[in-house]
Amino acid sequence: MSNPAARRSREALIAFQVLISLLILAFLSCFFVVIPAGERGVLMEFGRVKTSVLEEGLHPILPLAQTVEKLSIRVQKQDIFASVASRDLQDVTAQLTLNWHLLPAFVPQIFEQVGILAQVSTSIVEPTMIEALKTAIAHYTAEEIITQRTQVKAEIDRLLMARLQAYHVAVDDIALVQVNFSEGFRDAVEAKQIAEQEAKRAEFLTIKAARKAEAKVRLAQGEARANEILKGTLTPEILQAQAIKKWNGKLPMIMGEPGNQLLDLSHWETLAGS
Repeated sequence: MSNPAARRSREALIAFQVLISLLILAFLSCFFVVIPAGERGVLMEFGRVKTSVLEEGLHPILPLAQTVEKLSIRVQKQDIFASVASRDLQDVTAQLTLNWHLLPAFVPQIFEQVGILAQVSTSIVEPTMIEALKTAIAHYTAEEIITQRTQVKAEIDRLLMARLQAYHVAVDDIALVQVNFSEGFRDAVEAKQIAEQEAKRAEFLTIKAARKAEAKVRLAQGEARANEILKGTLTPEILQAQAIKKWNGKLPMIMGEPGNQLLDLSHWETLAGS
């Protein structure tokens, strides 16, 4: 059976060795820094930012003299809701979504001029998004914002890219998620659409009536022309022959004047005798 005192002594020795190992590792870790994936390191020497960028991986540093600030270069998503005014002074509420990231090669300059990622977001990206949205919307009327939404977004894209480039912020994607107008403007648009539809319907009915009247005129002109042609071809002999052809063998009950008789009985006697 082992001695309890000896066993405790061995356990204490193992614990001491583990502690010494941890202290050694902690001391050695002061001479190195690890930059995780998706980040870049800003090296500072006695508080002064160095221009070199620490890539992902393990890097040696001098404890106390050098420190490292890590900044993410991953894509960041940012949403804003802003109330702006159109060119015709209509109230517009818009939601803009921006995906952006820091340019890796300029991380030291960004940190020196602005700060960490959160400060870039609040001090640079968000105000720039609001300003670009206001500037772009102010170039269009409320109706144009609806009908020319693609152009409005293209204007916002251009403004954001140009302004954020100065801060070494890259734009990945911009989305004009929604654009809302005041209730009064929506009612006015709806009334205008109804009026336009009624005007188009009235125009259609007018054109339809005009075409119908024109068709009637042409029909009447055609009938009159046909009657003139028919009248020119109907000689007394032709009328006489048509009357004989249609006669049923009975004398008419009503006879007109000799010059206006449809059937001349004197000719009938001649025809009957032959």
